[in-house]
Amino acid sequence: MRNLSVLPSRPLSRRSLLTGAASVAGLVGTRSLAAALEPSVKPPPFTISLAEWSLHKTIFDGKLDNLDFPKAARREFGIDAVEYVNQFFKDKARDDDYIVELAKRSADEGVTNVLVMCDGLGDLGDADDKARTQAIENHFPWVEAAKRLGCHSIRVNAASKGSFEEQQKLAADGLARLAEFAGQLGMNVIVENHGGLSSNGEWLAGVMKLVNRPNCGTLPDFGNFHDYDRYRGVEELMPFAKGVSAKSHEFDDAGNEVRTDYDRMLRLVLAAGYRGWIGIEYEGKALPEADGIRATKKLLERVRDSLTA
Repeated sequence: MRNLSVLPSRPLSRRSLLTGAASVAGLVGTRSLAAALEPSVKPPPFTISLAEWSLHKTIFDGKLDNLDFPKAARREFGIDAVEYVNQFFKDKARDDDYIVELAKRSADEGVTNVLVMCDGLGDLGDADDKARTQAIENHFPWVEAAKRLGCHSIRVNAASKGSFEEQQKLAADGLARLAEFAGQLGMNVIVENHGGLSSNGEWLAGVMKLVNRPNCGTLPDFGNFHDYDRYRGVEELMPFAKGVSAKSHEFDDAGNEVRTDYDRMLRLVLAAGYRGWIGIEYEGKALPEADGIRATKKLLERVRDSLTA
């Protein structure tokens, strides 16, 4: 075989050079034109998950088991991400077999496990040091269980007693210590506005500033502000948000939630730079749970489409 590297080269004519250059330019131009004409596919500004509390009546009535929640989310509602509630498997945090089975079932359905909402574990802002420490440690198994499920966070409460400032300091202490433990597992601790002073956006934002840890944030809920302006509250909590809860109760004939202007609320969410999961949490009475979930999903999709356009 001849060594091609030592073959005598034949000089190209100026005409050959120009012809070759024109061919390359034409090819590049064609590709550029094709790229320009090809419609660009933008990712959605947020993705939709399903909070398990939306089905709490169904679960409490024994019509749905926690292990089957991922399947129900996917097959009944077309939702491929879920947010668990620890009440529905409260004795299973340390049950490795159960957690493995739950993780397997969600994986088999192609469902992402987003977070675990934790209640009934004590006050992270308890004024008594011993009780506060116990509450912190009560959350440890759930951080570990959520990690094994592939979640990014546990959702906690910031309950406390005392003055405005005293409760901020106590809650910040409990959250910081819990976040320190969670951080070792690469997990987040996120706080929902969920009663008491936590439903005051200014108060909870102040707690976040005191904690000042990258893995401690908020889960703004559209509806849990009570006497506090919900739009102001969400705007105050969004800088720290690692999740968002789309609370819904009732819908008008046009499919709009009657208590919350979803267009206005989602504009606030996106304006803060948030691009994560938004969880459906239906708590209404007028519609059955399944219908309320579907109505909330339809509303979120409609507003998302309008904001994307």
